[in-house]
Amino acid sequence: MPAISFQSVSKIYSSKGGQTGASVKALDDVSFDIREGEFFGLLGPNGAGKTTLISILAGLSRASSGNVTVHGHNVLTDFATARRTLGVVPQELVFDPFFSVREALRIQSGYFGIKNNDDWIDELLSSLGLADKANANMRQLSGGMKRRVLVAQALVHKPQVIVLDEPTAGVDVELRQTLWQFIARLNKQGSTVLLTTHYLEEAEALCSRIAMLKQGRVVALAQTSELLKAASSNVLRFKIDNELPKALAEKARITGRIVQFPAHNANEIEQYLTAIRQAGLVAEDVEIRKADLEDVFLDVMSDKSAQAGMTA
Repeated sequence: MPAISFQSVSKIYSSKGGQTGASVKALDDVSFDIREGEFFGLLGPNGAGKTTLISILAGLSRASSGNVTVHGHNVLTDFATARRTLGVVPQELVFDPFFSVREALRIQSGYFGIKNNDDWIDELLSSLGLADKANANMRQLSGGMKRRVLVAQALVHKPQVIVLDEPTAGVDVELRQTLWQFIARLNKQGSTVLLTTHYLEEAEALCSRIAMLKQGRVVALAQTSELLKAASSNVLRFKIDNELPKALAEKARITGRIVQFPAHNANEIEQYLTAIRQAGLVAEDVEIRKADLEDVFLDVMSDKSAQAGMTA
């Protein structure tokens, strides 16, 4: 039995007044399973449907069609059991300004009927770097500290499935490291993790399998290692001070002074460098690296990558 199962899930938002032809399809026949104990990544650009899918999973939104289950419990017909199995960290910073951190976690425990939970709360506070903030009012915390509390609230009832929706967006490096060490530990102990993130290096390092959404549809689904194998074998990377000619720029990924070209072999690398010299440009800090998940993601989203080998 999968930990999470999405079967033919679609979500259509109708416009105000129900005007004909003005509806928006946020999800379009999405189907995939997440195995028990898996660390699974859900990636896609803004507006791809990631948060909509998680909202349906968490019971905050209702699918227009299809079925979603958590450990076999339907999120609509058996919502109470499904919800107890989930711990969801939302994107938005939502908090009650009238309570301390410890009080907020005790109240969250009460929502699940859990009493005398202080030992686990203490472990959460320590593991997430919140021990010295336990008695601080939520209003006194920085954005990064509030994010840590949201994670603790999601885990306070020891859920079997942990759902992280952009958990490290806009937070410092220390929190990211602390959070991933703790979540990785819980995953090794058997928890299933579903992660959405725009930090693709995190997804590559943490997730054993990945689904990519584009305009509400699954456009890639495979083991992370298989996605990387399907990418260009190498990437040529260097810096220049002037703009590339249009013909070259159309093939490159450009970030400020940094230029990157997909390169399958040594001949392609030499062709790019020759073209740079012929354009009167000087390439600095030249290096050749293996393709990473960001390369795969950009290829898939720009339809440059064939779908063969991208679904499994």
